[in-house]
Amino acid sequence: MTTTLTSVPTLRTNLADYAVTKAMRDGRVKSDLVTLDFCGPTPAHNGFKAMVRESRFDAGELAIVTFLQARAYGKPYVLLPTPISGRFQHHCAGYNIDFGHLDPKDIEGKKVGVRTYTQTTALWIRGILRHEYGVDLDKVTWMTLGDGHLAEYSDPQNCQRLPAGSSIPDMMLKGELAAALLGEDMPKDERVRTLVPDAHAAAKDWFARSGVVPINHMFVVHENLSKERPDVVRELYRMIVESRSLADGVPAIFPPIGVEANRKGLQLAVDWALDQKIIPRRLSVDELFDEVTGSLG
Repeated sequence: MTTTLTSVPTLRTNLADYAVTKAMRDGRVKSDLVTLDFCGPTPAHNGFKAMVRESRFDAGELAIVTFLQARAYGKPYVLLPTPISGRFQHHCAGYNIDFGHLDPKDIEGKKVGVRTYTQTTALWIRGILRHEYGVDLDKVTWMTLGDGHLAEYSDPQNCQRLPAGSSIPDMMLKGELAAALLGEDMPKDERVRTLVPDAHAAAKDWFARSGVVPINHMFVVHENLSKERPDVVRELYRMIVESRSLADGVPAIFPPIGVEANRKGLQLAVDWALDQKIIPRRLSVDELFDEVTGSLG
């Protein structure tokens, strides 16, 4: 964090250009209290490792799974109650019908590809497969391309590393992997089916029962900023809320703003992260925030 003579801090910020952040990025939402230096990489997730290992950014977005790990391992970031991205994840497990029909439990005993075990999309779709369809996740061999963002973390024993340069979508299409957990990288191929039957309807039904839209990324700040400049943290919250209010193209069903509005979704993320051996201890929702960020909104 750098400060000018007028005491307006310039924050190193890692934040992508989403619909909900566009007005912050393009200057429509301005501030007299803080300047944002959007110095993070594109895509923003390429900056997550540097954020949690080196504290390279003062503020920005972080995948909820990465943040939960960072909090559990004592990294100096706190959450703002402001989701930046989120969506239903039921459609994110796919397989090639050419190699036979698969029901969710059929992946037990098989190899399933995922970019990293700790990927947020993977947390949500694995949780859905376990809690909605009875899949024993420990009986699946998770084939990964890379490690997680936290140096302290090691994948569970039922993970194996794919050779460098492997393409999970290609391996799934060739039948070398029984299925794959993929977000936007799911091949647009007529042979691909979702492992969750009628995924769109399943997501709609799940939302009707749970009221939760799975969170992908949320906004975080370095804890020093929150301690030294709570006024700036409150200003960041205002800017995010205002930017979101100006957004075009935000889905009608999107993670809400506020601690209480997100409590159930955050608790679910914590529970599933613990269940899937992603975090070493149970976190309370309240300890994800501090006195400043927990009082916002």
